Amino acid sequence: MRRLDGSGLEGVRLPLLLIVYTYLCSLGDCLFVTDYFTRTPRKLNAFRSFASVELFHFNVPDDTVVAVWNLITFKEQGGTFGDGCPDRNVTVYFRSGAPPVINPLHTRFPRDTIVPGSFAVTLTWTLPNRTTGVFNVTSPLPGDWFLAAHLPKDEGKISVKGLSEECQYLFQPQLIVQRLIGISVLYPGYFIDQMIPVHNRSVLYKVFIPNYISKVKVQLVDCSTRNRSMETCPVLLKIRARAPPLHNSTSLDCKGLSPCELQTPLPSWEQWYYILVERYLGNVDVYFRIGVQVKDCSKPSVAKGSSAGSALNMPQSFGSAMGFSLMDTLPAAGLPSLSQNSSERGPALASEDTITYLAPSSDTNKCWPIRPTLRNELDTFSVHFYIFFGPNISIPPDRAAVFAINLMPVLDSGGVLNMELKLNATSVKGENITVFGCLNHGMPLSLSDNSTVKCESESIAGFLLSVNATSNVTKLRIPYPQTGTWYLSLRSLCATEHGFEVCSNVTVEVYLRSYLTPCINDCGTYGQCKLLRTNNYLYAACECKAGWDGWGCTDNSEAYSYGFQLLSTLLLCLSNLMFVPPVAIAVRSHYLLEASVYIFTMFFSTFYHACDQPGIVVFCIMEYDVLQFCDFLGSLMSVWVTVIAMARLKSIIKQVLYLLGAMSLSMALQLDRHGLWNLLGPSLFALGIMAIAWTVRTIRRRRCYPPTWKRWVFFLFPGTMIATSAVALYAFVETEENYFYIHSIWHMLIAGSVGFLLPPRAKPDAKVTPMKRRRGCGYQLCVNEHEEMGLVDPAIISINSICTS
Repeated sequence: MRRLDGSGLEGVRLPLLLIVYTYLCSLGDCLFVTDYFTRTPRKLNAFRSFASVELFHFNVPDDTVVAVWNLITFKEQGGTFGDGCPDRNVTVYFRSGAPPVINPLHTRFPRDTIVPGSFAVTLTWTLPNRTTGVFNVTSPLPGDWFLAAHLPKDEGKISVKGLSEECQYLFQPQLIVQRLIGISVLYPGYFIDQMIPVHNRSVLYKVFIPNYISKVKVQLVDCSTRNRSMETCPVLLKIRARAPPLHNSTSLDCKGLSPCELQTPLPSWEQWYYILVERYLGNVDVYFRIGVQVKDCSKPSVAKGSSAGSALNMPQSFGSAMGFSLMDTLPAAGLPSLSQNSSERGPALASEDTITYLAPSSDTNKCWPIRPTLRNELDTFSVHFYIFFGPNISIPPDRAAVFAINLMPVLDSGGVLNMELKLNATSVKGENITVFGCLNHGMPLSLSDNSTVKCESESIAGFLLSVNATSNVTKLRIPYPQTGTWYLSLRSLCATEHGFEVCSNVTVEVYLRSYLTPCINDCGTYGQCKLLRTNNYLYAACECKAGWDGWGCTDNSEAYSYGFQLLSTLLLCLSNLMFVPPVAIAVRSHYLLEASVYIFTMFFSTFYHACDQPGIVVFCIMEYDVLQFCDFLGSLMSVWVTVIAMARLKSIIKQVLYLLGAMSLSMALQLDRHGLWNLLGPSLFALGIMAIAWTVRTIRRRRCYPPTWKRWVFFLFPGTMIATSAVALYAFVETEENYFYIHSIWHMLIAGSVGFLLPPRAKPDAKVTPMKRRRGCGYQLCVNEHEEMGLVDPAIISINSICTS
């Protein structure tokens, strides 16, 4: 299999490198490195829920311009290539930042659940036992990438382990990334002289945007060719967060613009922004000066006589909630030193031959103090985010209240982020007030005061929440959220005839609760929340039962009714009463050991199936594992003792075989409870013992054993046919949908076959009679009772003798 994997990688390497080389040569100097990542092949399963999906975790490095996934799928059967296995399509989902939230069965999601988007690829088979696919992503976002693969949903047939060689579909993803090295770094406020040589088409830069930045503006000035000034600038300016720009990224044609300015309002915080300057006029050297200007809103102005901290019930000494401002971080970044009085000399503060510094302008209308949350970890994916001086929050009428929720990288993306917002109706004071919340990843989005309330900007969109006096509670759930910082902005607005306006002198109080859980509502009544692992990555998913479906087991379109659950439970339990006739036959025939085994089987099979039900009609008298073990042991022991009893062995030999069988079957069940040979092995061994015993009797008596044709026709033949039918139903017909009545029939057939196959009571042989005891021939033994007990000396006393013969 390793040769197959290697050949799959080599087969796509050359065309991929050609694609990458063509793309990189448009960026400039073509300085890049290639990284390869691969994962161990895994067996794919038919899709039932996300718990049956195989999840793969990759990490894409920074400055990656091309990422190519080579998807290899091959078949195996019995350790060799599965050429005879049917072709089953493989669906692969891709998502950046967190595992993909998929819904291939088109089931309903729980209420108030956000479904993040993902990419999907379906692989079809091009060769009898192998297929490959390629998924290419240009300028992928750096960080965590997740792949989820599965087979189509099957009919749910219950296969007996070991009956036949299972067809296995193995999937192995490989990742090839090409990343640039030596990208020029721009610093906010600094202008540098640059050029695009004639042999290059473009040049790429990046700039780091810290917290509390409300606007980023890229400026390109003094554009010229071959040191001659031009009326037009033949370049295209593009910008994108976290990864190099694409064809659909924010762009601006600098033709006829001087200076050429590309603005990005509400940028993502603490992220790299990539700037691409692309020339569309060939055979000329383009010279220009480029710089990045930002608006810093780290120190907002507030109402007279108050501060941001006091308005939000926070002490003034609490400090900045989300780190340092731009002016604090610039010296730490190792920038050229500036004079202390440079901020007082206007926009143009310092000038050299190739570098010019412009101070960042302030924006006092965008950012408000951000209140942090306290992270309290209770368990895996069980985290509460407590608000300082909360959970009741006062929202002033003239500005928003902003909160930050930090999700740890990798650790928190496998759960569900929950938000609950409740309005205190007594705080609205009769006003028609609506509190809007905007939850966004990466940076806070401010809600406008106009009639249309939107939670989005030009490049990003958030999730909108709202509460009012009529509907005072709202919830929001995000399965598999992206890690990093999430911001929640709360704003109170009054409803008027012309839309929403700023309220006057009404401070609204709301209750906010934010927490992380493994699953949505713990998967409800008809589901089980499972904690899964792929390599070192943990995630949780629901596994539904009783016909319920969906991400949180809330889709009841195909759910079992209560009556159906009760009927299936009664059928599986009461069908074991068919063992009552075999018990009566065994007791009547003096097979007491066999009867005790049948009673044991009937008892534990009844209560095991009462505990094994998927719905709410469940009754467990002890732990599930104990009930399952006793049920399997009783079933196998019933077959064992019945066949051994049919062999008609001596009592001591039969009891030894019963004991050895019980110990051997207990060991086998501990090794593998669902293996085929756990049933066939003891049965074949017992049949061999029976065949030997019958053959010996046939040879000694010189006639067929059992001797009567009635025993063969009316007992052995019907019992054998019933047992064979039961095994056929169990091995080839039973599925998950028909399990409750097919398995009930299996109970009745097995019990019925025991009643037919159990031999009649052994009759004593008439030719062997007890011999009469002869009289007068023998001797008399006198024993002194006291002497035997050591009470007297035999030489002195010899009385009270007991004579026996």
